[in-house]
Amino acid sequence: MGRTTWALASTGLAAALLLGGCSSSSDSASDSPSASATETSQTLSVMDAWAKASDSGMSAVFGTVTNETDADVQIVSASTSASGMTELHETVDVDGQSQMQQVSEFTVPAGGSLTLEPGGDHIMIMGLTTPVKAGEEVTVTLNMSDGQSQEFTAQAKDTGAGEEPYHSGSASPSSSQSN
Repeated sequence: MGRTTWALASTGLAAALLLGGCSSSSDSASDSPSASATETSQTLSVMDAWAKASDSGMSAVFGTVTNETDADVQIVSASTSASGMTELHETVDVDGQSQMQQVSEFTVPAGGSLTLEPGGDHIMIMGLTTPVKAGEEVTVTLNMSDGQSQEFTAQAKDTGAGEEPYHSGSASPSSSQSN
């Protein structure tokens, strides 16, 4: 090749590299549905997730859900690998006694977090298909009001926490069961 050919080839390669470097990852993510879904599903992170080990028909999932975005995120439902029946619950004081009841959503504030804990908000797993043994992992999927979902795992551990009965006015199947 002559000098002119090398110069043109070098200029063309430099231009291609510059143009390739100018495209942002968000530009290419918007062209790909799977990349877009990956980005939006990362609006929440779940830290210190754990599930209550249980031989009975119920368990619960706890941890801290953090919202990294500048908008509130509404969790409207959850599902788990341990059961076909999972509900969002809160614990309320009824006549001086803590009782659980189902709620329609959890709101994770913009730039903030939501603590899921025994005696507070939690994800209730009902109708366990098999016992949840200490050390096992439960896969949990959070479903948001915008149609997005996010999956995480919670390791089961033994604990005596979270033995509140159901509030009799709740949508749960029995007021005498506990988690």
